[in-house]
Amino acid sequence: MSDAIRRVARPARLNNITRCQPLVAPARFSWRRLWRGLQQSFRLMVGVHDYQNYLQHMQHHHPDLTPMSEREFHRYCLDARFPSQAGKLGKCPC
Repeated sequence: MSDAIRRVARPARLNNITRCQPLVAPARFSWRRLWRGLQQSFRLMVGVHDYQNYLQHMQHHHPDLTPMSEREFHRYCLDARFPSQAGKLGKCPC
């Protein structure tokens, strides 16, 4: 094996790093935020998607588009999870 492969380039001034700063300040602990996160996780596990979260996303990121109705949204989620079209692969409902 060649010496060039084993050679590792190291930063010249590694000694000047005193501590790392987090990019985002840690949020304060909240039981309510924890509970909402658990609820959303369990709903997604059983296939129930969060319509209110979808509406907030559409309002914030796509204000020019009209969001789907709640019925259309749930139909879209079911079709995405259990495709009924021939030849379309997806998750099996069994």
